[in-house]
Amino acid sequence: QVQLAESGGGLVQPGGSLRLSCAVSGFGLDDYAIAWFRRTPGNEREGLSCIMGNDDKSYYADSVKGRFTISRDNARRTVDLQIRGLKPDDTAVYYCGASRRITTAQAQCLRKSEYGYWGQGTQVTVSS
Repeated sequence: QVQLAESGGGLVQPGGSLRLSCAVSGFGLDDYAIAWFRRTPGNEREGLSCIMGNDDKSYYADSVKGRFTISRDNARRTVDLQIRGLKPDDTAVYYCGASRRITTAQAQCLRKSEYGYWGQGTQVTVSS
């Protein structure tokens, strides 16, 4: 059974950092692309970054380049998202998704329709 579980969210002051983690089980991490998305109230789920299962290549949305870093640890079976320089606009529920269809680190990997498996999300609130 494919399962994903996000953790690491919380309340952070502007300018701070967070490391979100997506723990995966039930499938071979090498076979799936993993992506991070976020959703704010009233908005669609926004793709942030993805990392490939076959070659570790990653892709970032322009809006987060330079502040977000995605990484994968096969031994721990986790995909992390490091966020620096947090802003109030980063306040959202952050989700990770898994896709077996995505095989290249391109813009398509940030389309939520490509992902069939999701975690429950973790809340990030940026406020002073």
